[in-house]
Amino acid sequence: MHRPNERFRHVAALAALLGAAALLCGCGPKGADDVTRNQAQDCGWTAGELPVVPDLDARLAAYVRTELDPDTSHLDPAEQATLAKLVEAAKVMHDLFAEQATPCRAELAARIGDLPAGLQAGVRRYFAINLGPWDRRFDRQPFFGSWPHPEGANFYPLDLTAQEKAAIADPARGLDGLFTMVRRDADGALQAVPYSVHFRTGLEHAADLLREAAALTGNASLAAFLRSRADAFLSDDYYASDMLWMDLDSDVEITIGPYETYEDGLFGYKAAFEAFVTVTDPLESARLAKFKDELPWLESRLPIGDEHKNPGRGSDSPIRVVDEVYSAGDTRAGVQTIAFNLPNDERVREAKGSKKVLLRNVMNAKFNRILRPIAEQLVIDDQLGDLTAESFFLHTLWHEMSHGLGPGRITKDGRATEVRLELKDLYSTLEEAKADAMGEWTIFELHAAGRDYFPPEIVRQQAATYLAGLFRSVRFGIGEAHGQANAIQFNYLLEKQAIAWHPDVQRFSVDTAVFVPAIGDLVAQICLLQALGDYDGTSAFITKYGGLPPVLEAALRRLDGIPVDIEPVFDRWD
Repeated sequence: MHRPNERFRHVAALAALLGAAALLCGCGPKGADDVTRNQAQDCGWTAGELPVVPDLDARLAAYVRTELDPDTSHLDPAEQATLAKLVEAAKVMHDLFAEQATPCRAELAARIGDLPAGLQAGVRRYFAINLGPWDRRFDRQPFFGSWPHPEGANFYPLDLTAQEKAAIADPARGLDGLFTMVRRDADGALQAVPYSVHFRTGLEHAADLLREAAALTGNASLAAFLRSRADAFLSDDYYASDMLWMDLDSDVEITIGPYETYEDGLFGYKAAFEAFVTVTDPLESARLAKFKDELPWLESRLPIGDEHKNPGRGSDSPIRVVDEVYSAGDTRAGVQTIAFNLPNDERVREAKGSKKVLLRNVMNAKFNRILRPIAEQLVIDDQLGDLTAESFFLHTLWHEMSHGLGPGRITKDGRATEVRLELKDLYSTLEEAKADAMGEWTIFELHAAGRDYFPPEIVRQQAATYLAGLFRSVRFGIGEAHGQANAIQFNYLLEKQAIAWHPDVQRFSVDTAVFVPAIGDLVAQICLLQALGDYDGTSAFITKYGGLPPVLEAALRRLDGIPVDIEPVFDRWD
């Protein structure tokens, strides 16, 4: 696993390549000329030799190209036109995220042309999958070239000193904002440049497209959100549009803007641009809507002290089952999202909860093409019959529901703060582990309380499907938050003997009698770390459980012929 000092070594190594050159010209967030100067970079470090990993073909084979083109024939002409505009706006998000993720991306992409002709197509495809020369599955190591990955991506200057990192971590300095890039002014001092300034040209274009889509749609809730989100792109104030997004009731929907902070591996402060353009299944969404009413009860049942619970969090929490029409930005890079739970703004969550969106066509593709073949290799025959698509769906749903449960706003050392701010770069990994484990815990709590939501076999079905899901997700790599979160769960449950290895048949099983209480214990440990904002305790927890044990490494090698993930194809739009 990554240790914090290794992160700093990676950044230091890249800074050494840059030498004493100024990476970015200083500016104040004023006019367009200032923005241009702020974005100017010295990209001389992109020179040098271009080694390519010898197993590139195998890495490419790990992503199976999958056409995602749901039926939209039921949409009327106005909705079809709206959909097309939203896809164009999503494409802008992809370009903005590419800049956030990869310093000197254009120069790095151009270097592909210096490779031997026979390598160029493969490297170009893998560059597009990873949005840069660093392999997201393999701890961000370069797959071509030898440039170390900057942990802070392109959110910060690459040559930060220890003193400057401390300044960024100090809330009083104002450099930790979600919607700012940290850059140097003309004197070399750090400053926070709002996204609306740094990305002005792209955001103005996206705002125009959203307003055009608002004029086309006949749905009042969608039009209101699009106009508000267009304004937010130019003001960096997303609260009003997040509130309106929670109230969306439209066959055509979009999630668009800066949301998750996974890409900022240095501090976990900066939000990355992404977009999902979707069509809704209203009947399936209505079937699941009753679950949101259980959230206050589940919050009250969390296995932590009452003083750490958040009964004030909103429980509106709409649930949407959708098919993905187009994705872009953060969600398109590397491993593909099957569901999400937004917004992340604690003010919105306390007022209205959060919206759970399940991407049905993406989920079905992964279950059929990846999860079931994995189970057939690694789960004992007696439990294969308990593997179900519905359990995979339910686990995904309650994973997302669980992001809205547990500690959010907390008090640490007498000051009001948030878990995200206290756990910094460790937050994403711990939060994903929490949501996975708590997703199972919620189902078991509801079932034990006699709620009539699930079949009698639900515990067996969830346990077997969850076990197969651990193998699927840990293959994403422990340098990635979701992959490492699954390693934590596997190691914890192996230690508790909830998961067993059978060397005679080279397969795993799950003991449901041990699994259910062990999941509750894991939820309790994670929630307490979050409630205390315990960075050191979280670091020790991840160090203990976040690696790949030999038995798991050996098992994963048996999956080489099974894709790790899908590579979405949108031929209709691209």
